[in-house]
This record gives sequence, C-alpha cells and structure tokens, in this order.
Amino acid sequence: MSIYNKINAGFSLGTGDPVTAGIEDVIYVFNQDDITITYDTSNPLIITGLTAVGGAKIYKFEGTNNSFSTMSKLAKTSVGPRYTEEIDFNIAGLSVDVKTQLMAMGYGRVKAIAVNNYNSSDSAIELFGAVNGLILTDAERNAADETVDGGYKLKLTNPDKLREPYPPRAVSIAPTSGSATYASTIAAIEALVG
Repeated sequence: MSIYNKINAGFSLGTGDPVTAGIEDVIYVFNQDDITITYDTSNPLIITGLTAVGGAKIYKFEGTNNSFSTMSKLAKTSVGPRYTEEIDFNIAGLSVDVKTQLMAMGYGRVKAIAVNNYNSSDSAIELFGAVNGLILTDAERNAADETVDGGYKLKLTNPDKLREPYPPRAVSIAPTSGSATYASTIAAIEALVG
C-alpha cells in the first residue's frame, strides 16, 4: 500500500525560520544516464547518493541577481498525481561552446539540481527530472536584451507527456561518517562537478 494516500501530519508557519522564496544562482545539470541515483529505502522522495558512471561529471551553471527559478506544478491524471517541473535560467554568453551545450540539452535528456534560498529544511536541495529527465524546451536569445547582455534565456522542462510521478526529490547526502547536512550535500555534488 502506498505511503502517500493518507495525510499524517499538519504544518504551521514558524517565525523562527521563515520560508524564503527563490533559488540560489546556481544549478547543477547532468546527462540522464551519467549519474546513478540512490534513494532512501524508506522514502523515495529523498536522494541519498549520486555516483558518476565512468568518468561522467555534473556541470555547474552560475548566474547572478536571482536570475534562476524553479517550478513544480501538480496535475491530476486518471492514474494519480503527476508533476510538471521547470527550471528557468540564463547563460550570459555567446559562443560555439554555448550553442553546443544548448543543442545537447535539446536533443538529450538531463537532470538538474537546484539549491533553494531557504536552506533550513530537508528539501533545501532538490533534483528535477528524477524519473523522466528534462529537455531544453526554450532557448531564446535577443541580441539587444540588456538583462542578459545578449545571452540566452533557457527553460528545462519535462518531455511532452512525461510528467514526473513525484515532486522534485530532496537531495540529502551524508559524509563518509555522520549525518547528512546541507554542507555535506553541497560537497558531494561539488565533488562531481567537471
């Protein structure tokens, strides 16, 4: 029987650690088959490990001034809830290398990790596209757009008709000894950055 068919807790707003909107100006993107994901055995919403396949790497995209955002939206379907996931980010650059990466994200599937501004919870770091991956669906460049200095505005989202069966997964990776923390999770991700 599913653990998700009955509520089992209530929540209230706290003043000690108020929720903060937005994500950090960094996302980590990797090819769908390049990193093996390990899930918590008692809760599939928690990722406890990321392991590179061969010499695969995670690629870090950095922005500024809150230029990145994420979205997860529930859609009821005849087989249960599904989630549309999106990540909007910018690349303030123009080169053949940038265009090559855009083409790769448009043709192949990737997964992405976002770091929430609110980092006092067990969902401070989230993985998008865990099951079906993400593809680049928008890559817009206006040479006169001063907000990104003529760079690209990008959107990663689920492939057509392939919504995720769960909301974005929490990434919580423990160090070799001790419990998982925000710092240990970031360190584990950064260790795979190429």
